[in-house]
Amino acid sequence: MNDKYEYIKNIDFTRFKTGLRTVLCGELRNDSVGTDIKVCGWVNRRRDHGKLIFIDLRDFSGIIQVVTDSNINEAVYNIAKDIRTEYIVAVEGKVSARTPETINRDLPTGEIEIKADKISVLSQSKTPPFMLDSRDRVDEMARLKYRYIDLRTAEMQSNIRLRHEVTTLTRNYLNENGFIEVETPILAKSTPEGARDFLVPSRLNPGNFYALPQSPQLFKQILMFSGFDRIYQIARCFRDEDLRADRQPEFTQIDLEMSFVGMDDVISLIEGLLQKLFKKALDLNLNTPFQRLSWKKSMEKFGSDKPDLRFGLEIHDITEIFSRSQFNIFINVINKGHCIKCLKIEDAGDFTRKDMDNFVDMAKKYGAGGLIWIKVENNNQFNSPVAKFLLPDEKEKLKDIFSLKENDLLLIVADDFYKACYSLGAIRSYLGKKLNLIDEEGFIFAWVVDFPLFEWDEQEKHFSPVHHPFTSPSADTLEFLEKDTLKVNSLAYDIVLNGAEIGGGSIRINDIEVQRRIFKILGFDDKRIEENFGFFLRSLEHGAPPHGGIALGMDRLIMLMAGLESIREVIAFPKTQSAYCMMTESPSPVTELQLQEVFIKLSGIKNIHDKKVKS
Repeated sequence: MNDKYEYIKNIDFTRFKTGLRTVLCGELRNDSVGTDIKVCGWVNRRRDHGKLIFIDLRDFSGIIQVVTDSNINEAVYNIAKDIRTEYIVAVEGKVSARTPETINRDLPTGEIEIKADKISVLSQSKTPPFMLDSRDRVDEMARLKYRYIDLRTAEMQSNIRLRHEVTTLTRNYLNENGFIEVETPILAKSTPEGARDFLVPSRLNPGNFYALPQSPQLFKQILMFSGFDRIYQIARCFRDEDLRADRQPEFTQIDLEMSFVGMDDVISLIEGLLQKLFKKALDLNLNTPFQRLSWKKSMEKFGSDKPDLRFGLEIHDITEIFSRSQFNIFINVINKGHCIKCLKIEDAGDFTRKDMDNFVDMAKKYGAGGLIWIKVENNNQFNSPVAKFLLPDEKEKLKDIFSLKENDLLLIVADDFYKACYSLGAIRSYLGKKLNLIDEEGFIFAWVVDFPLFEWDEQEKHFSPVHHPFTSPSADTLEFLEKDTLKVNSLAYDIVLNGAEIGGGSIRINDIEVQRRIFKILGFDDKRIEENFGFFLRSLEHGAPPHGGIALGMDRLIMLMAGLESIREVIAFPKTQSAYCMMTESPSPVTELQLQEVFIKLSGIKNIHDKKVKS
């Protein structure tokens, strides 16, 4: 039996007894036969069989069949005739066993039914925009517009209740480990943390603005300076950035900070938390410690700093094979000190020339200058646009290193380290799905550590922090901070699950002079440092313990735990990819008076409210 109401198995049903109901719909089983009960719920479906009317009554716990018989109780039967889908009704009656031929094996309550003695209509409903049982065939925009209907489905009930369970387990675990929960401001100061801020005008301070927090990062650190030692919060965060399936403009993080700790302390704590969440919520045992990969190794082998370890298909470096190459592309790349990377695909006989062109386009899309493919055909001959440029010795080395056989395929990118790895990493992810290499039922965790502290923004011509500007540089690379900045590593760590980053943290800077040096490297002058971070530096001046923390993306974690592909499925009232709420139709225009109260005048803005793309 496929029990989609399994999420209720640990619920204490006695807590739900009220004056209107004695039991829940999904609570009833064979041992209830012969008892008089009262239930309430929504009409999931009504079936008229002439003298008999069957009502499938639903609440959050499940569905029970209610039967009315005109020969036994005509008054109740007549009420049932007028009942429609999604009416809310109260039913009183006796639990009865179904006859063997009418048992419904698809329902946990399928062996019993309620013979109705009384039915009361508590609330009527218009015809719903879609049937709950056909949710998987309903356009998502319709489900978001009528979210109050969508949330009634077993799928959404399960998702939101899983979210509640994860939240509760997290609080309990952190409380048991000496943490206290501290709330931090939602109306805060705008500080450059990577994404664009949502701004809130201040009526009491004309011309000034609050920013909704992208994270509680600075407040968490200041609480460490204040001697609280261990704090956490289930934090609401806001980022005005382009959206995708696993990103929302407002989202939730499990945020925590600890004093007098190193990286291993934070990692150990989080592994314990994840063990508890998966055991209690999913009855799965996680083996710890999780694998750790350096950022460089992760990029070299998987082309990503959030590698999906559920399948192999690793990237290989073949630069040495072509150290004496006569092929101009390879010569130029090697002379610049760059690299040549390769993916081997076995038994690729079904790949067509169109597929090869697609691989080339994908490599370019992800930053590489191009891609070279080599397909092994009859008698181990190389079929490739560049085959004639390869030396016999180079071909033999490729055959030997990769144990090449007929129908094997090599995909080669020659470029700088990041572009070569990143582009092949994207192709690796694509092939993992296309070739069904991924164990969709598995959960593979890994830590990625030893990140660079900075990256160079080629477009803006300045350094940017790989994580955030409060991440501590590693002691063994601190000497390169100003003289060879890209050599500096950080004390940062990301936790990755099935190819998705579910959290990131670091040991923070607790030396004010190091913090000032970081700001200078990022191009902040003294005025900007004071405007954006003056309050933080003043707190740092008064004694800051060594401290570190992490933030786990709760929405993304629960999405992965539930085996879903969109975080909208685990958020009660999400936005679309254009940051639009279909249900409340927001954002929306405000009145001229409201604008005047906060001293704002709109200029040069066309009224696009009615033309908004709701996608």
